Amino acid sequence: MPDTPFEQAKLQFQTGLACFEAGQYLPAHAHFEAALALLPGRVSTLVNLAATRLKLGRPQAALDAADQVLAVEPDNADAWLHRAKALLELGRPEHALPAFERLLALNHGHAPAWCARGDILRELGRAGEAEQAYRQALAHGADAELIGYYLAALGAQPSPTTSPRVYVEALFDAYANQFEQHVVQALHYRAHEVLAQTLPRLHAGRFSSALDLGCGTGLCGPLVKPLVDRLVGVDLSSQMIDQARARGVYDHLVHADVTEHLQHAHERHDLVLAADVFIYIGELSPVFAAVAAVMLQGGLFCFSAEVASPEARSFELLPSLRYAHAESYLRELARQHGFEVVKLSRETLREDQQQAIDGVFAFLVRR
Repeated sequence: MPDTPFEQAKLQFQTGLACFEAGQYLPAHAHFEAALALLPGRVSTLVNLAATRLKLGRPQAALDAADQVLAVEPDNADAWLHRAKALLELGRPEHALPAFERLLALNHGHAPAWCARGDILRELGRAGEAEQAYRQALAHGADAELIGYYLAALGAQPSPTTSPRVYVEALFDAYANQFEQHVVQALHYRAHEVLAQTLPRLHAGRFSSALDLGCGTGLCGPLVKPLVDRLVGVDLSSQMIDQARARGVYDHLVHADVTEHLQHAHERHDLVLAADVFIYIGELSPVFAAVAAVMLQGGLFCFSAEVASPEARSFELLPSLRYAHAESYLRELARQHGFEVVKLSRETLREDQQQAIDGVFAFLVRR
């Protein structure tokens, strides 16, 4: 065993680093704190402690550790990065923005910081500055597909037909643990309730097999399960699938892209649901074609979509990074792919920055 406090602290620090690299964040945290107890205020340990606390979802504690570093090393780029990330997670983007800018003054080529700066500016409605930040991120090696998507949301280049898979998967993997609390309680999301409550009025008796596209944490599951003999869920996020599995209401869960799953599915269903899924898919023709192929005659396809502006002829990518669809486009797709519109209504999907988001709820029968 090391016989001096310095050597003991070094061993704790190195063990903490090994745990962090292995994704073992709780043991890493314990080792870093043990190292600090032996050598208080050591910058390298505090920096790694801040990073670990962010991984553990403890942004205020991460901010405290980062600020301790900056009190003695005001030009520590890693500490500015952790401070900025912590402030974002605390819901304080207006304070995170100058932290990212300080980091970029220290390291102009930090692509993730440019991207994060662009995200904040986009959400603040400062489109021109956001575009410049995203282009800097691209110039310094950021993912071209992802940055292209962000630029398209600003109207700076043509929109892709769907959100990048890496964006959706990372978003919801990170969001899974807080998803329901935030979406249902803070944003008053209710698409799952509107869809499920309408089903008994449109279909007599039970469904034999239901497919929940983009099932997420399984909000639709408990509402739909009493109406069906078999319930299958599919989602791109493995973390969301884990949350849905914990509900114990799905007969089968699949980690996959919804369109790819439909195109390779062998099962047939008489109910297909997609609650707040098409906000990440612009061009819906492949989805409609694939749903038609797996749906039994007389089956019900129901979904929600965000309402596009009156000028949009099909779909548009909004600055929120969500797709919105024209009602006429949805009706035409239904006609092209053998569906009859039995009900189509407009209701609030959720709130965004305390503004109601208008949604269309469609119920289509397979002819």
